[in-house]
Amino acid sequence: MKLNELSPAAGSTHVGKRKGRGPGTGNGKTGGRGHKGQKARSGGGVRVGFEGGQMPLARRIPKRGFNNIFAKPLTAINVAALERFDNGAVVDEQMILDAGIVSKARYGIKILGNGELTKNLTVKVSAFSQSAKEKIEAAGGKAEVI
Repeated sequence: MKLNELSPAAGSTHVGKRKGRGPGTGNGKTGGRGHKGQKARSGGGVRVGFEGGQMPLARRIPKRGFNNIFAKPLTAINVAALERFDNGAVVDEQMILDAGIVSKARYGIKILGNGELTKNLTVKVSAFSQSAKEKIEAAGGKAEVI
């Protein structure tokens, strides 16, 4: 095989439409841009979010506080959801996902303290609330942050 024999897979490429090349093409004359106006001009058009001079939606909505765009929100579950695991089990994020308690945990799981726990479990997740940690340890288990 030589470089001049290489070609892309069939159907993987297509030739772009040539605008403004005569009426027979179906895209001649104005080339699909209509007649005149800002969007018909070369380099014409408006920026994203522009509403023709009306105050844009992003500026009409009130804003409060600080919104951290880099935040990685944890998926929260309660202590009561851990009751389904066997006594003495080591519960990690994968086990919680496999058990169907949560469908996905993109950035990790946090255990919250709602409900009761009677089983002795070693729980290894991203975070715990103070009350959840106390309930897990009161039942004889361990709360480990990974």
